[in-house]
Amino acid sequence: MIRSMQAITLPCVLMRAGTSRGPFFLRDWLPADETERDATLIGAIGASDLLQVDGVGGGSTLTSKVAIVSRSGQPDCDVDYLFAQVGVGQRSVDTRPNCGNMLSGVAPFAIEQGLVAAQDGETTVRVFNVNTRSRIDVTVLTPERRVTYEGQAHVDGVAGTAAPIRLNFLDAWGSVTGSVFPTGQRIDLIDGVEVSCIDAAMPLMIVRAADLGVTGRESPTELDANPVLLERLERLRLAAGERMGLGDVSASVIPKPVLVSRGHDDDSVTSRYFTPRRCHASHAVTGAIGVATAFALPGTVASGPAVVAGVRNLAVLHPQGRIDVEVAIEGEGQDARIQRAALVRTARKILQGELHIPDYVYSPSHRTP
Repeated sequence: MIRSMQAITLPCVLMRAGTSRGPFFLRDWLPADETERDATLIGAIGASDLLQVDGVGGGSTLTSKVAIVSRSGQPDCDVDYLFAQVGVGQRSVDTRPNCGNMLSGVAPFAIEQGLVAAQDGETTVRVFNVNTRSRIDVTVLTPERRVTYEGQAHVDGVAGTAAPIRLNFLDAWGSVTGSVFPTGQRIDLIDGVEVSCIDAAMPLMIVRAADLGVTGRESPTELDANPVLLERLERLRLAAGERMGLGDVSASVIPKPVLVSRGHDDDSVTSRYFTPRRCHASHAVTGAIGVATAFALPGTVASGPAVVAGVRNLAVLHPQGRIDVEVAIEGEGQDARIQRAALVRTARKILQGELHIPDYVYSPSHRTP
């Protein structure tokens, strides 16, 4: 990182990862001090205004994301991945949640930056997510030991096709709160509404759409235009956060609220995922893992038909299409648990170069609250 009187200059790789987009940095490219690091991320994204015209953000939570990658300090992992959700129109950086969409860009980035040696054909990178202290095996295509972004895999919500990237979540259950069902119950009653609070790749508060007077099949635009629904969801979310042991979550993006309704068949569930105060245009990967877990296990507001032990292919239906999740279930009934969950994403490197951070973001008036 080079600092002058006018601006900070640092290397940057901008990537589309899953249905998200954001800058990828090696940890060594950023300031070691956490306060300065967060100010740098705010400047990189341009978080201080809603349109983010002074940075590489896109005026949306889906394009206000950052991946920070380094060699892993864990003995059984290759790289560490710290995710940062940067504010839109506010100077905030939240490193409590994980992001599975941005995760899909971590392995290609790590290989191209020399952190991991590519194998001929395909390469599996074990990623340690620093936010949730969980491990994910990420497999990318590497013909002739080089990353390729070209392929025939399609992700709903993304134009065109690209090389498939397989994400295999190994131990994401209870990784933030210490328990899959952190309240101790599979259904809680909050303000007269039944909710399921679950920690599976992402802390979620899941509600039946019908219990809040909607079908759960509305478009994100329709849901975002319903202030009564949004205010009700936020009140429920704040209460759920307290019950989940997360404390005051008014300044945090977790837990994420989710509306669920029936899917097309016994192996699918319809989901509307909030980020947390606007409906996601498609769906978060970690959110899909959480919804699929709640659907597969009995006794939740999202539970599907009774399941048996083994591998099951489930579909989380969202506004842009679907995310197919392969879950491995151990045990039956109330003793059932998820051993692992896997799905496919794609990623694309958009540009690589130098990012210039304006000096004003380091002034006291622009510090992260």
